[in-house]
Amino acid sequence: MAAVAFALEPRPDLVPVKDHPLLILVGLTGVGKSTLVEALGFSRLPDRRELVDLYVLPRYGVSPPIPREERFRLTRRFREEFPGGVAEVLARGYAEPRFPILFDGLRGEAEVAYALGHLPRALFVVLHAREATRLKRLLSRQDAFDRVELRPEERAELRALAEGVLSPEELEEALALAPWEEVLAKLKIVAEEKRNYNPLGPLRLLEDHPRALILDTERLSLEEEVEAVRGFLRRLGL
Repeated sequence: MAAVAFALEPRPDLVPVKDHPLLILVGLTGVGKSTLVEALGFSRLPDRRELVDLYVLPRYGVSPPIPREERFRLTRRFREEFPGGVAEVLARGYAEPRFPILFDGLRGEAEVAYALGHLPRALFVVLHAREATRLKRLLSRQDAFDRVELRPEERAELRALAEGVLSPEELEEALALAPWEEVLAKLKIVAEEKRNYNPLGPLRLLEDHPRALILDTERLSLEEEVEAVRGFLRRLGL
């Protein structure tokens, strides 16, 4: 998989991203974007994390690595100043003229809406999965025998964080996979992402859209996802 040069300043070897066809993955942590990126093998732009590291964090005098909670806080602050979020960084950039070029990825309704309006040649692949599934994918596969019993206050913290994100049964399933400290850490990511980027927003915008493909990564195998993406591009003559 070849990396594609990207810059926010014009260069003779680069073209404006807004005028170039892109394949943009949309989805939250744990839906399977990285796995699909590797399986497709397309040339790719710097991913979301790299763009945030290069162009968002320095704006606030911060350098990576930083805790995930701090990244959420700063990217939320960035979206308050620039409602299109990472999509605004992408749309202002310049890249090598190749196709297909893949970008991983956008999150939330505001970013997708901005990309739809400012990247007229972009195509979108939305990956989605339930919060419980995303949490399970984030957890290390550890033996439930090693799990310690939660104190009442610790279990209460987990239940409060899981409210509106996981059912009580889904929380218990997660606790059977990994120690409670790890469940709590990963659940914070899933819960914070859901608060910051409603996963239903992109689905509302892109369902039945001619420039979009929706993939249920719980239902499809990786091979089926790859074939769906390649078939999507073929139907568009790309």
